Amino acid sequence: MRQARSSFQQRKARTGLLFLTPWILGFIFFFLVPIVNSIRYSFNDLKASDNGYSLTFEGWSNYSQALYVDANFVRNLTTVVTNMVVNVPLIIIFSLFIAVLLNQKFFGRSFTRAIFFLPVILASGIMVSINNAGFMQQIMNASLASGDPSGGSVNGFLQSIELRGMLLDIGVNESIVNYLTGAVDRIYEIISQSGVQIIIFLAGLQSISPSLYEASRIEGATGYEAFWKITFPMVSPLILTNLVYTIIDSFLNNKVTQQINSIAFQTLDFGLSSAMAWIYFTIIAAILAISVILVSRRVFYHD
Repeated sequence: MRQARSSFQQRKARTGLLFLTPWILGFIFFFLVPIVNSIRYSFNDLKASDNGYSLTFEGWSNYSQALYVDANFVRNLTTVVTNMVVNVPLIIIFSLFIAVLLNQKFFGRSFTRAIFFLPVILASGIMVSINNAGFMQQIMNASLASGDPSGGSVNGFLQSIELRGMLLDIGVNESIVNYLTGAVDRIYEIISQSGVQIIIFLAGLQSISPSLYEASRIEGATGYEAFWKITFPMVSPLILTNLVYTIIDSFLNNKVTQQINSIAFQTLDFGLSSAMAWIYFTIIAAILAISVILVSRRVFYHD
């Protein structure tokens, strides 16, 4: 029995390796050399000429310039990390809540699911070049400029001033109020970044055996108890998956990446841009490692 189980595990390992083979080959042939060159450039001053380029070793000067001399890099980095810390929990909670709702049986369910996945479709291809949040901000600014004191219907919808005052009046802690009102202000950004997460959660919810819920109803469990005792533990591995995906997605196409691209391809300072990129990568890797370690301890894997 033990030998058969070992053989099954070996077959699973070989199958997993087979599925990873395309990525491994792609990494070796397409990404390994650029990564090594990027590390080299970060410690050198690269000068382009008619005969190619030359490297002058400068040690850690590019990293020092990025952290202590450049006026924008640290500020942009702090802003991006802060937005990630605020947005990621909101996106995970919102995605799980919407997935639970979309998993119910109601008229027009397929159409409603398509609506929540539309931002993912609109963010692909040529639309990825359009900054959605900036576009919405332009709409709000235009509405304000038109003389409407409420900022028009869009800005009025996103206003959180009344919510803030109401929560403070009933005695809610100010830090909680700031977080909740920040979530209201970010509602468009949260919805536009939750499409993939909703699909992943929805797939996980549909894989839960209905017999578990039937047994819980027979035992007299309420819907609230069924969610926390069955639904939440069963989808907890997907919470970890969505957490990793959302953290990585939040670090794409922001002020830091725009600054790195600008320094590399406009000012042609590849050494400084490479140093900034590796600082950025190190921070992302550290945040991912800490998040995975903390969350994986609470994940329930159903055997």
